[in-house]
Amino acid sequence: MKFKKLMAETASVVLSASLLTGCSSKKEESADKLSVGIVLGEGSINDQSFNQSTWEGLKKAEKDFGIHVKYLESKQESDYIQNIETLVDEDMDLIIGVGYQLKDSIKDAAGSYPDQKFALMDETYDKIPENVVPVTFKEQEAAYLAGVIAANMTKTKNVGFIGGLPAPGVVKYQYGFKYGVESANKDVKISEQYANSFSDQAKGKSIAKQMYAGNVDLILSAAGDAGTGAIEAAKENNKLAIGADRDQSDLAPENVITSAIKKLNVASYDLAKELVEGKYKGGVEKVYGLKEGAVGMADNSGKHIPENVMKIVEKESEKVKNGEIKVPKNEAEYKQLTK
Repeated sequence: MKFKKLMAETASVVLSASLLTGCSSKKEESADKLSVGIVLGEGSINDQSFNQSTWEGLKKAEKDFGIHVKYLESKQESDYIQNIETLVDEDMDLIIGVGYQLKDSIKDAAGSYPDQKFALMDETYDKIPENVVPVTFKEQEAAYLAGVIAANMTKTKNVGFIGGLPAPGVVKYQYGFKYGVESANKDVKISEQYANSFSDQAKGKSIAKQMYAGNVDLILSAAGDAGTGAIEAAKENNKLAIGADRDQSDLAPENVITSAIKKLNVASYDLAKELVEGKYKGGVEKVYGLKEGAVGMADNSGKHIPENVMKIVEKESEKVKNGEIKVPKNEAEYKQLTK
């Protein structure tokens, strides 16, 4: 009996040790799992545009690499730094600020937490902090092609542009589109207006309705959730629209003839991949354009756009890629190229 009791006690000790070891292993496994958190500026994670595209890239990385991903939405400017600090406290390996509105907050946080890895989507710095990777896009190149399409598709010779806020990325869309339209057909008039918001769908819709009522028959909107409102107006008024940032044809399949996309999902996925592979390199800007295959027109463009127009777009795309055509990214460059 004493022998059986001794064996039982020994087994109990071994089992307890095993369970403790198992718990320890799980904790270590959890601790070793890399994590990426993003902080949004204005707009929701499901904005059918900028934020959503960034998140989709990270969700793919989560699936491919087994990392942990998380997002925090911001309701007001004071939320930016608070959300960043929340992710720092949660020991995120990489924190990404999404949009130009996070520029100052990411820079401040980078100074306060020099050992923390950061990235900033769609904006850069004159002097890049050593622990920040700015990611920018040549949106103007995709917008230029959209302008060529618009000039060839409009029947009224009146097209429109709606921007959210005058962020550098949106301004690139504006002047790239304008330059593309005028390069293809100088007789086409362009109406331009900003919603002064990335989240006000009603404002975007109202602006679009006014443009459509004024003989505009096609609008490119680069405005986040406000742009979603503009696409709703196109659907309700049986007009044409061009989406931005991601393929927005799902919002109005018969009205959105194409989208001038920038693949934020590719950039966010690349950032996660580099983190996993130990190749994160702060202090260096990453730039994506037509040549890199990260901006361009939606794959389903041929559904609504005639073959002859698509051939024109393909030729113009090659000219942009090889440097034969330089596309302006702001008003100053536009004036220089058109004087």
